[in-house]
Amino acid sequence: MRRRKIRSRDTEVQLNITTFMNLMVVLVPFLLITAAFSEMSVLQLTLPPTSAIPQQQQDEQKKPIVLEVLIYKNRLEVVDRQTGPLKIIPVTSTGHDYKTLTTLLKAIKLRFPEITDVTLLLERDTAYDVLVQTMDHVRMTYQLQSGTSVEVELFPDIAIGDAPPDAQAAPQAAPATTGGNA
Repeated sequence: MRRRKIRSRDTEVQLNITTFMNLMVVLVPFLLITAAFSEMSVLQLTLPPTSAIPQQQQDEQKKPIVLEVLIYKNRLEVVDRQTGPLKIIPVTSTGHDYKTLTTLLKAIKLRFPEITDVTLLLERDTAYDVLVQTMDHVRMTYQLQSGTSVEVELFPDIAIGDAPPDAQAAPQAAPATTGGNA
């Protein structure tokens, strides 16, 4: 009987990482360069207060105006939660009328300079761009002082919530049915 000679399988395998290193040499500087150009802006938002405060304390803490801006597809509503609507601003052909909103908010700020908070209430499908533009126009504005444009704070403390259902929206018509049998 012949014996087979068993070969040794203890040969060392070397890992070739040259291509991986070349990839890292290219990717790391690229990632570092692009990371330097990304910038984040953070805006502090607050939640509306809960109603766990006793009624007596609520009466003592009652503010002269509790400002809300309701954002609907076809209008902006500026509302005092205690007294009701202040102004309804319809949408123009170019979109929401932020100029009228800013003018109204300036007048409110002149009348109540100590008030800094506002609540934005929006529909479920409100576009992100509409929310951001409304926040920008509610937070601050520019005024001319001594011939230069100066940034003026309006209502910087912003809370966000869901708007009540739009009562002015046209009810959707039920689909027409035919009287015939199928």
